[in-house]
Amino acid sequence: MFLAGKRALVTGSTSGIGLAIARALHAEGAEVLLNGFGDADEIAHLGEELDARYFPANLLDPAEIAGMMEAAGPVDILVNNAGMQHVAPVEDFPPEKWDAIIALNLTAVFHTTRLAVPAMKARGWGRIINTASAHSKTASPFKSAYVAAKHGLDGFTKAIALELAESGVTANCISPGYVWTPLVEGQIPDTMQARGLSREQVINDVLLAKQPTKRFVQPAEVGALAVFLCREEAGNVTGANWSVDGGWTAE
Repeated sequence: MFLAGKRALVTGSTSGIGLAIARALHAEGAEVLLNGFGDADEIAHLGEELDARYFPANLLDPAEIAGMMEAAGPVDILVNNAGMQHVAPVEDFPPEKWDAIIALNLTAVFHTTRLAVPAMKARGWGRIINTASAHSKTASPFKSAYVAAKHGLDGFTKAIALELAESGVTANCISPGYVWTPLVEGQIPDTMQARGLSREQVINDVLLAKQPTKRFVQPAEVGALAVFLCREEAGNVTGANWSVDGGWTAE
């Protein structure tokens, strides 16, 4: 277990992609710190499963982020995974939704990173992994805030990778396409009813329309890539944006 003795904070890790990354890091020996929302009993169970501390900090609030980072102590691996989405035409896009999406998907990453970097630099080792999206490389209509935030996250990651290039700290993005999570699975029945489509039509013609493989990304696949980026062999991999999108952004 090559991450024994390393501490990893994964935001948005009580479900979905973040939980898969947390499990993958834990399997390699890392001390995992969880953050996110959800059912209290389920989160307690995850804490036992992963022998993990849990921080319920609301990442929309910089003061709560600062409190979480102080309580967590120095982290060796920072995975900025928490995110949110809203879909609407720009003229109808609620300003409060814009502000929240930018705050969580981009500004929170700045705050966790600025607070984690000094200890990483002092130890001469660190891994910053930001969960971006295929929408960090391309756009879709009605997702202006999300696309703006994820494009910004890509740029932020490149900038800090250059700043930290000689410090032993790397910074990379992972950009998934549609990932098979309970949240995505739960959208299928409503879409079937709303559009009068079969389950297979919803999956292939709606959800996977832009993924040439016509297969969902599995959370464990994202977790495996995060683990690779933490390896010593990935010490010269920095400033990159890794697509895990079934070929979406190749077109």
